[in-house]
Amino acid sequence: MPPSPIASYAALEPQEVLSALDAVGLRGDGRLLQLNSYENRVYQVFLESGDAVVVKFYRPGRWTDAQILEEHAFARELEEAEVPVVAPMSLQPQAGADGVSVAGQWGTLATWSHDTATWRFAVAPRKSGRAPEVDVGRFIARLHDVGARRPFEHRRTLDVPTIGLSSQRWLLDSGCLTPGEQAAWQDASTRALDAAAQAFDRWSSSGAAACLRLHGDAHPGNILWREEGPHVVDLDDASNGPAVQDLWMLLPGDEAGRARSLRLLLEGYETVRDFDDAELALIEPLRSLRMIQHSAWIAQRWEDPAFPRAFPHFGTAAYWSEQTTQLREQLG
Repeated sequence: MPPSPIASYAALEPQEVLSALDAVGLRGDGRLLQLNSYENRVYQVFLESGDAVVVKFYRPGRWTDAQILEEHAFARELEEAEVPVVAPMSLQPQAGADGVSVAGQWGTLATWSHDTATWRFAVAPRKSGRAPEVDVGRFIARLHDVGARRPFEHRRTLDVPTIGLSSQRWLLDSGCLTPGEQAAWQDASTRALDAAAQAFDRWSSSGAAACLRLHGDAHPGNILWREEGPHVVDLDDASNGPAVQDLWMLLPGDEAGRARSLRLLLEGYETVRDFDDAELALIEPLRSLRMIQHSAWIAQRWEDPAFPRAFPHFGTAAYWSEQTTQLREQLG
């Protein structure tokens, strides 16, 4: 019996990474470094040409080809609008290379089959940088100016049913909650989701509510600072949603620091585009949704050996008790 897609994906070896790149004309010199990414397999690879690239092998079953290509098109659109972004490269199958094909308007999504496994991957130039400065509001606003042109058609919308209710339902149906903690977690998560739904309803009825294409996961690690300013990496979670989603994860953990950083972000943001202050009431609901989704994200990937190693505390009674306490604090 052939291995499952996840088992093959988890067993992806350096030589297979190099062979996949070789099939699209990017010959590595043998040096590669696996980068920190739980969701996908991401490697920095040095080429014989002297350049370096970052190759991302997509987790099987997470996104459709249409969703991935829509992400790539958004990155290219940002690039054309001179919003600094690390966009995927155009790839070209090499003559004589077996089992490789590329898709998309720019040929940015490659599919490579080897033995019994098939992987989809994209390649981008390597761009290094440091953590972002506090004031990246102007940069996010420029990204949103492009994102507001039209919605995604294939990618998800960040809302309570899609992100929260579906994750809660999956966790309850999967049986991964410990019996002693399930009732308390279910009650806390249900009340948190009800509160989030009410907040989204109030925002939607405010008259100024607008969804746009977002980065979706704009934490400091995905916005790097270079000499010429910030640039964005990793649009893997790009989605439709409220603008504040791309702001709140940039805020520090302490309350005083959050208030100051939010003020600076919005001052920069509003020099480029208007911000609907009603969206500020969505910050804590969005945090609650992310907490519930994060638990489902880990549980759904437990077959991948990287996840039990990275989250050894997950699934224990102590874990679910801690999650219940945090959701109750969110309600406060």
